[in-house]
Amino acid sequence: MTFSDADRAMMARALVLAEKGLYTATPNPRVGCVVAQGGTVLGEGWHEKAGGPHAEVVALERAGARAAGATAYVTLEPCSHHGRTPPCADLMLSRGIERVVAAMLDPNPQAGRGGERLAAAGVRFEHGLLEREARELNLGFVSRVTRGRPWVRLKVAATLDGRTALADGRSRWITGPEARADGHRWRARACAVLTGIGTVKADDPQLTVREVETPRQPLRVVVDSRLEISDKAKILQGDRALIFAGAPCDRPLNAEIVSLPNRDGKVELRAMLEELARRGINELHVEAGFRLNGSLLREGCVDELLIYLNPSLLGDEAQAIAAIPGVAALDRRLRLELVSLERVGGDIRVLARRA
Repeated sequence: MTFSDADRAMMARALVLAEKGLYTATPNPRVGCVVAQGGTVLGEGWHEKAGGPHAEVVALERAGARAAGATAYVTLEPCSHHGRTPPCADLMLSRGIERVVAAMLDPNPQAGRGGERLAAAGVRFEHGLLEREARELNLGFVSRVTRGRPWVRLKVAATLDGRTALADGRSRWITGPEARADGHRWRARACAVLTGIGTVKADDPQLTVREVETPRQPLRVVVDSRLEISDKAKILQGDRALIFAGAPCDRPLNAEIVSLPNRDGKVELRAMLEELARRGINELHVEAGFRLNGSLLREGCVDELLIYLNPSLLGDEAQAIAAIPGVAALDRRLRLELVSLERVGGDIRVLARRA
């Protein structure tokens, strides 16, 4: 399918609009829409939050009567099902849209295949324009509706020799202030931030977004098999805390407790991801110690690693990135695909995914 330069420019604008919902659209996808005619933008919009108007609705309202005969560029296939809001595909038909270009098809089987609905009604429907960019923006949503689990991002701050903390667990601060602020941006876009009881004991983290502005705080999640967390832990102060345990809770805590034991009495991590998906969690941001990091990696629960490397060395006695068993041959090592490599202040940020 061939798209013009004007098509690409309009879809690029729609993607910029979609990114405005980076922190707020969850659990819905981040979507932008531009209604245009002959290279002229008639109306544009983006989906701000669940229950609010979809991007197509906002764009069509702003375009008004001029939408008749126009093209709608939308980053995700318009829905054709009744949810909290009416079907966007039907609205496009009622406004006389002549052509719809979608960056990607909606992976949600409940969405109703709006493209087919439009095409059946005589609207020219096309898709695949800047699809990779649209999919990157909604990795979490795609993961949740197709795999039944969030997209899991494991964040680590390490030295060049792959050490994340001293032998006694102290790690403040391995990286510089610019890297720490950048890490908070990744926290902000996530639906939930997860850590383990070891990190809570060693660092007493808040797990809140502080270094950057955000309209909402992610859900704070702790894996604590034996419910060892202190009542005074910072993560329990305020609201939106969730603890996954390996046994039922018999003590009052300022958090919701979910017991998901595996056969060893620890937390069943895959079941935990499924539970988070049921709660509408699209992206899960993990900031934990080497033990929980290792468990998540060994059980195939990590989709990508966000690693900040500081140009320093801590030596063999310091803690590693993850407690994973060694391999006897190089061809059995855990392979990753490098997505990006950027300098952040005095550190290097590496984003890598499982190959």
